[in-house]
Amino acid sequence: MDFTATLLFFALLISSTKALDPCASQLDNSDLSVIPIYGKCSPFNPPKPDSWVNTVINMASKDPARVKYLSSLVAQKFTSVPIASGLQVLNIGNYVVRVKLGTPGQLMFMVLDTSNDVAWVPCSGCTGCSATTFSPNTSSSYGSLDCSLPQCAQVRGLSCPATGTAACSFNQSYAGDSSFSANLVQDSLTLAKDIIPSFAFGCINTISGGSVPPQGLLGLGRGPMSLLSQSGALYSSVFSYCLPSFKSYYFSGSLKLGPVGQPTKIRTTPLLKNPHRPSLYYVNLTGVSVGRVRVPISPEFLAFNPNTGAGTIIDSGTVVTRFVQPFYEAIRDEFVKQVKGPFSTIGVFETCFDATAETEAPLLTLHFEGFYMTLPMENSFFHTSAGSRACLAIAPVPNNVNVAMNVIANLQQQNHRILFDVANSRLGIHREACN
Repeated sequence: MDFTATLLFFALLISSTKALDPCASQLDNSDLSVIPIYGKCSPFNPPKPDSWVNTVINMASKDPARVKYLSSLVAQKFTSVPIASGLQVLNIGNYVVRVKLGTPGQLMFMVLDTSNDVAWVPCSGCTGCSATTFSPNTSSSYGSLDCSLPQCAQVRGLSCPATGTAACSFNQSYAGDSSFSANLVQDSLTLAKDIIPSFAFGCINTISGGSVPPQGLLGLGRGPMSLLSQSGALYSSVFSYCLPSFKSYYFSGSLKLGPVGQPTKIRTTPLLKNPHRPSLYYVNLTGVSVGRVRVPISPEFLAFNPNTGAGTIIDSGTVVTRFVQPFYEAIRDEFVKQVKGPFSTIGVFETCFDATAETEAPLLTLHFEGFYMTLPMENSFFHTSAGSRACLAIAPVPNNVNVAMNVIANLQQQNHRILFDVANSRLGIHREACN
């Protein structure tokens, strides 16, 4: 083989290797990926060897604190950002998107959170933070924000003096068992090929607890500091996402921003707004069926009440769907009637049975105002690592939550396109494989 042929051979080999690498191939395209924290594309430490059932149970163990936290909360263009399961990337039960902050852009894997507004990242010099931080000193577009600016008044946990000027500082809790302090700052945010200048976010300087996402959070809530609000007319208050399975290693999910490119044939239900919890996406869940049986339940456990916060929300950060105790028990009892036992409890899952009976087990159907959603087997049941047991993948709302709030969580949303059309106050759900 002569020199020219040898050179061509190695060039093709390198090109083929890059093409086959799902992590490298999507770095510069127009998609925003969403991946699991434990994915092979993760820049974070992989989880310790453990059974699959223990991994998900550990993830779901943080749900009660998150649900309690949720209950306490008072443009014509198209951009697609890759999404990955945080399980594969950061060893957490959330989903992450790959973004860049600053000029030049610094790569960060931020958790996607539909129930928060203000974005935040750990900054250099942070106490209690991970090794990966944002460095303000190396960004030419970075700027601080003081207490006199209107953005500062929009932040929860504000800490500003009564008179005079000072940096806009705030303190917040997260997931019920962690907290952080930060300064509100601004810099360029890059999503795929879009650049949002002067994007305001929290620059974290101290973290307490272990639940704060290690590389920060991107808020997709409905408040004035969320990505939708700060991007103005760029995305016309429309976005959707498809969350891959927790076991999906790569950035196979996607966050689509803007009305263009969204599914046209999609069933929708009205989005409800709670003035006391303005960040949350409420929907009208009218009932649940187990197989062909509509579960009888008092309307009070489903009714939307903006004064108390009762109702049903769609949340990207909770792992397992939670129903208030009487509603959960009614669903569980009907399921037990239709499935051959014996039953056992594994972690948060109280209705586990022999997996050989799974093909005959009834599926759950969620009834919303305007349409219904029958959960496929992968969204209805959770399996042990050995495959010998299957569990009904729902759980009760924790006892320490003082409102009747049901949460449709990310395990039940996986491999569905969830459309948030805030401009037209509607939420859509469409089956879509994105593993």
